Amino acid sequence: MTQSHLRISKAVIPAAGLGTRFLPATKATPKEMLPVVDKPAIQYVVEEAVSAGLDDVLMITGRNKRPLEDHFDRNYELESALQKKGDAGRLAKVQESSDLATMHYVRQGDPKGLGHAVLCAAPHVGNEPFAVLLGDDLIDPRDPLLKRMIEVQEQRGGSVIALMEVAPEQIHLYGCAAVETTEDSDVVKVGDLVEKPDPADAPSNYAIIGRYVLDPRIFDVLRKTEPGRGGEIQITDALQLLAQDEKVGGPVHGVVFKGRRYDTGDRGDYLRAIVRLACEREDLGPDFRTWLRSYVTEEM
Repeated sequence: MTQSHLRISKAVIPAAGLGTRFLPATKATPKEMLPVVDKPAIQYVVEEAVSAGLDDVLMITGRNKRPLEDHFDRNYELESALQKKGDAGRLAKVQESSDLATMHYVRQGDPKGLGHAVLCAAPHVGNEPFAVLLGDDLIDPRDPLLKRMIEVQEQRGGSVIALMEVAPEQIHLYGCAAVETTEDSDVVKVGDLVEKPDPADAPSNYAIIGRYVLDPRIFDVLRKTEPGRGGEIQITDALQLLAQDEKVGGPVHGVVFKGRRYDTGDRGDYLRAIVRLACEREDLGPDFRTWLRSYVTEEM
């Protein structure tokens, strides 16, 4: 197997952000631990990685992120209490998170941006391609985006990013890709990338969402990448160099995602994600949908 075609087994989840958009809730609680119905957002992300076959998970953390480690660790006191009560259902839910994957943690230290957070994973990842999953984007398990991205990377080498078409007036909120079509309808060749462009300057309405499958040679590029937008080391800037010069680290392709995505990084979208997921739950959905219809009718 060549360097670009080693089997992908490692996932990196940057989780060092301060979560300022959710203050004061995130003053003492990591934003990744905010519940989406009855599970913290970060658990959905780890479950996605595991379902794609990535059972080695490195979380990039920072100060005040200890609850993340505690959540994926055993809680013997709680488990013992549930066992004594004979509450097998809740016991299984508690143990589920600690049995998901082999978890590792490293602190980012200085908040120098997503590119720097990814660079912190270099000693753990080594010389293998790897996946990066951002915790603000929850991908519905019925729409296996990451599996498809891994498949494309194994077929074509280089790096693969997840893209989604957005309204032109929304593109300034995202990294944006200039693309060319390929023989696969859901795969595009990326020729250029721009971080949060003005709508008038955007090369397309293909926005980068929070999933990446990266060639390990990106670490060498990140080490040389100067701070960009916001004074931070941007992963988009490193990928732009790879897209413009394949000799540096292989080509960059995009998988165009048209499935269900829940954005929990924005307060309004976070609430909408909870409502949508609660409505689809077999145990909560029927009663919740009935109440929601009644509430909306009364308020309208």
